[in-house]
Amino acid sequence: MILVTGASGNVGTALLARLHADGVAARAAYRDPHTTAQVIESGGQAVTLDLAMPDTIGPALEGIETVFLLGATSPAQTTHELNMLEAACAAGVRVVKLSVWRADEGLSPIARLHQPVEQSLVTSGLPWTILRPNFYLQNFLRQPSIREAGEFSLPLITAPISFIDTGDIARVAGRVLTTDGHDGCVYDLTGPKALTYVEAAEVFSEVLGKPVRYVGLPDDVARAAMLSRGMPEFYVDALVEVARAYRDGGAETVTSTVADLTGRAALGFAEFVRRNRAAFA
Repeated sequence: MILVTGASGNVGTALLARLHADGVAARAAYRDPHTTAQVIESGGQAVTLDLAMPDTIGPALEGIETVFLLGATSPAQTTHELNMLEAACAAGVRVVKLSVWRADEGLSPIARLHQPVEQSLVTSGLPWTILRPNFYLQNFLRQPSIREAGEFSLPLITAPISFIDTGDIARVAGRVLTTDGHDGCVYDLTGPKALTYVEAAEVFSEVLGKPVRYVGLPDDVARAAMLSRGMPEFYVDALVEVARAYRDGGAETVTSTVADLTGRAALGFAEFVRRNRAAFA
């Protein structure tokens, strides 16, 4: 039995669907007891789990062999995930951790949330695997201005980024969770090609058949804009620092890991836009 934390997020939802389609027994972990009840009522396996409350972790691990670990991004994420690792050590379960690009280098606030968890996992004595995906393609779905105004604005990054689809992350995670040979491995996950935001805008324009442009915002302007949309201050500051970390390079590497592990190439940018045309057009 696999326990999937972060079950309500993009990756967790896609992973659960894949495990279910493959007939793999999986238990979804939710913080909201109402969501847990709804899943159980519909015939699924679910448990209420709050990583901030260690007393809820032990019961969630009963009968579990492997944990897919992903805590919600927040200032307390490191503490929350370490709570799970402590319980996992007590239960002797395998852990597959979803991390972030170059987390071991601690280049950004988000990387620095994951870095101590990675380090603790490596020295835990547990069987483990770490997945480090690059920027998510799904972040573009949070840009309604592509549809409304033919543009998207983000903190300025001039260098290419090898964006990856969360469905491909889920495919890799499903493979790692259900097959042998991955213990002690760190997998860097990317899409098939690195694009600048300007090049991404050109792909949007071509696929959608309308002009789309990228507006690279200065850090202070980007911060003010995100705060005005009600985004939490911690998350806003983290995104700005991520942009600073990769502004001139560092996220352009392309790996073949998705294809190597799943037998199918990672989703390209143009195909992602086509699949989500309704959201963008």
